[in-house]
Amino acid sequence: MIVLNVTYKCKPGQRDAFLERLKAEGISETTHAEEGNIKYDYYIPADGCNELLLIEKWRDKDVLAKHATLPHFARLMGFKAEYVADTVIEKFIVE
Repeated sequence: MIVLNVTYKCKPGQRDAFLERLKAEGISETTHAEEGNIKYDYYIPADGCNELLLIEKWRDKDVLAKHATLPHFARLMGFKAEYVADTVIEKFIVE
């Protein structure tokens, strides 16, 4: 299994707007429906900072690679820059 912790460091005041856009675009629902997706959930930090944490779990590297080729992933990449200043990705392989 592959686990990704994706921290979106949003532009000032844009975290909630980014989360609403993700919901409006159906990114979570579409990703949850992908074969090999185990988890794809967003979390807001309790300290109120302008970050958004995404935790993803995938069956293997092949399904994760396929995810990056799908239309909803391309849509996310297309609008992300409107809201996000930086993205930090931590990748873990769990056996």
